[in-house]
Amino acid sequence: MEGELPFGVRAELKGLPKDLANIVGAHIWAAGQLIDVDPELAFRHAEAARRRAGRLPVVREAAAETAYAAGEYGIALREFRAIRRMSGGDSLLPVIADCERALGRHRDALAVLAELDAATRDVDLRIECLLVEAGIRADLGQRAEALRLLKAAISRRIGSPGSQARLRYAYAELLETAGDEAGAREWFTSAAALDSHADLDTADRIAAIDGVVLPDFTPDDDDEDDVDESDEDD
Repeated sequence: MEGELPFGVRAELKGLPKDLANIVGAHIWAAGQLIDVDPELAFRHAEAARRRAGRLPVVREAAAETAYAAGEYGIALREFRAIRRMSGGDSLLPVIADCERALGRHRDALAVLAELDAATRDVDLRIECLLVEAGIRADLGQRAEALRLLKAAISRRIGSPGSQARLRYAYAELLETAGDEAGAREWFTSAAALDSHADLDTADRIAAIDGVVLPDFTPDDDDEDDVDESDEDD
């Protein structure tokens, strides 16, 4: 397990007594393995690590990311703010703002986004902030402004292909919410063309608009029963 942890994590753990480092490392490793499949359990592992070594930045990061994934936005907000105080910079502004948004504090979320350094050259960070702002505007009933923000960024073709795919996806979602299924389908298709790693569920969204039910490739109980019966016959 220790060898599977990133070098930076292992380096931070070296400051702990060996037995404690092993325990904390095991919880961090488990959190990383589980965050996409069972975020609540991942969060519990990260919290166990935080209780034992809460001063380590890597532990705070694990706690923040798993709390966010598990929908524990108040805890995630606290942890992300603590990390930003320790590390500085603006990279966490989008997720901090999104936590505020999830907690229903939309004006506070907009104030967080306003902290972004106007001189930053990190285009993808700007896009992350814009995506969060568009969501906030939509929540506040300002759908037209949300669409304008997204369309302007799409038209300028700024950012990486992955970022452009997410802009188009967000634009399509807003159109679908407004009842424009034809427009939504067009922009989901546009997003899919740029989503080379298939990170977005554009195929599912397009199929839903078209009224197509995609096959579920997860084995069901009937399949398992068939296997059991064949085993018994043998």
